[in-house]
Amino acid sequence: MRKLPNRTQSRVFNRRAALMGLGQAGLTLALAGRLYYLQVLQADKYKLLADENRINLRLLPPSRGLIYDRFGLPLADNYPNYRAMLVAEQTSDLARTLADFAELVPITERERAKIMKELSRNRPFTPIPVKEDLDWEQVSRVEINLPDLPGISIEVDQKRVYPFGGIAAHLLGYVSAPNEKDIEDDKDPLLSLPGIRIGKNGLERQYESPLRGQAGQSELEVNSVGRVIRELAREEGTPGKDLVTSLDIGLQQFVQQRLSAEYSGAAVIMDIYNGDILAMASTPTYDPSAFYRGLSPAEWQQLTSDEYHPLTNKAIAGQFAPGSTFKIATAVAAQQVGVSPAFNVFCPGYYTLGNMRFHCWKKEGHGHVDMPGALQHSCDVFFYELARTIGIDAIAVAARELGLGDVAGLDLPGERPGVMPTRAWKKATLGQSWHPGETLINGIGQGFVLATPLQLCVMTARVANGGYAVKPHLFKANEPPKADGPSPYPKMNLQQSWLDVVKDGMDRVCNNQRGTAYSSRITIPGMEMAGKTGSAQVRRISMAERATGVRKNEDIPWRQRDHALFVAFAPVHEPRYACAVVIEHGGGGARYAGPIARDMLIETQRRDPARRNPNNEGGRREMP
Repeated sequence: MRKLPNRTQSRVFNRRAALMGLGQAGLTLALAGRLYYLQVLQADKYKLLADENRINLRLLPPSRGLIYDRFGLPLADNYPNYRAMLVAEQTSDLARTLADFAELVPITERERAKIMKELSRNRPFTPIPVKEDLDWEQVSRVEINLPDLPGISIEVDQKRVYPFGGIAAHLLGYVSAPNEKDIEDDKDPLLSLPGIRIGKNGLERQYESPLRGQAGQSELEVNSVGRVIRELAREEGTPGKDLVTSLDIGLQQFVQQRLSAEYSGAAVIMDIYNGDILAMASTPTYDPSAFYRGLSPAEWQQLTSDEYHPLTNKAIAGQFAPGSTFKIATAVAAQQVGVSPAFNVFCPGYYTLGNMRFHCWKKEGHGHVDMPGALQHSCDVFFYELARTIGIDAIAVAARELGLGDVAGLDLPGERPGVMPTRAWKKATLGQSWHPGETLINGIGQGFVLATPLQLCVMTARVANGGYAVKPHLFKANEPPKADGPSPYPKMNLQQSWLDVVKDGMDRVCNNQRGTAYSSRITIPGMEMAGKTGSAQVRRISMAERATGVRKNEDIPWRQRDHALFVAFAPVHEPRYACAVVIEHGGGGARYAGPIARDMLIETQRRDPARRNPNNEGGRREMP
């Protein structure tokens, strides 16, 4: 290889050195520029990022709003909940810590499985509930032994308590942990907090948002992996709003206990002028507190498989054939198509339409009956003829105006609309034409007609109050109107003279010796009630059985027995309260539902503040 002269070598070396120097200078300038950009131009941005990295904001659950009855008695309350928490990273032997804790406070296998599931889903420094609802003795036992229980601590929060147990369970509902769908549907970050409960049924669900309140926040200093160093600031949340209901819990207790003697049923009492629901019972009931702690699979299976459906509020979701209580609606419909109040029919015990015979409940018949007499005796033949004269579509119009065939709009979830059939309804639903015989059957509350106990109560209230379209409610937002004041509800297209005819017939049902509910009448002067019995068949009675004698309800299986129904209002001459009672497969309405309605209305009037304190004019009364 040829060797370059010394002068040439020097020039190459100097050129390369210059290039390297220029490269180093360029890199230095680029680094300096980047540092200037980050530390000067972007200083505010990265200062914020550093603070966010250092400071963690955590939500604080607010205190849930309470639910009261009309006199201020708590129906849903919050009590302190002492619970043991575990931070897994603070113990070197998790199994040993849990075993030592279990010697002090027993842990079931189900609870242990839940603990392990929570530990697997969370970071080791996240507190996990080990045992909730500790009593004071258990808290003391754990506190004394904390040095030997690494990772365990005692924390206090709140639990939902229902002081009256299952007495108003179907109205109040319950709270439980949100599921994935709840969290997806409700974007409130509160739902992601451990231990949070939300309303799942009843008033707890209906008014979930105001009862829940708004979260507070705790400003925590944390390290790079999120472990809490200290609390820097704390702002408590806004407690949920309290809810005052129209319920009288004393009356609710009475109705629930009076109804509980039956297998399955529902009852409603409401003020006919302002729509206050004073009591609404459904039986059998359940313990709402069980949902707070969480049901075991066996408990859930028992509730859902019970043939009497304890989880269903039958007062708003039970759809029953109304039977002869529906004759009130058929009677009101007659006025709207111009039928004379003097309309009368001869009842020989049956009604013939073509080659079909429709029987009256009284085999030998009622003879000549007019409208009040037909209601008094519950004569089927009279209402067969009246229904045929009116037509099913006209009956449906009147029934809907009285509150049947659609939800009443009560502030509770799960209300069902019932069924009020028409010609068009049958064609659209079943694809079939309407038959004349179906008008007769549906005119006495059988066939396709279905109604809830609440709807039957609303129907009775609208007749008793003179034809005002009162709506029921549980939330007591405003002072109720007085009975002798202007109604806040619209007047329906009903003539008072015709309503008086219907009310006269209902009066005779209870207070005439030949009325179908005379044995269930109220004998206390000034408290008398007017009502209507109903017995709804759930099975077809064959001609052969009629020939040999219809079997009694007590001689057939429970599921095949008639529903027992009764609707009423009181006092008969100055109405104020309406009620409806349905005993599922209970038998005769007069025998089984009537006495319950009687006792309910007596107790309701006895508790009336105006009756107990005439000078109080319906104001606040003493606690029951």
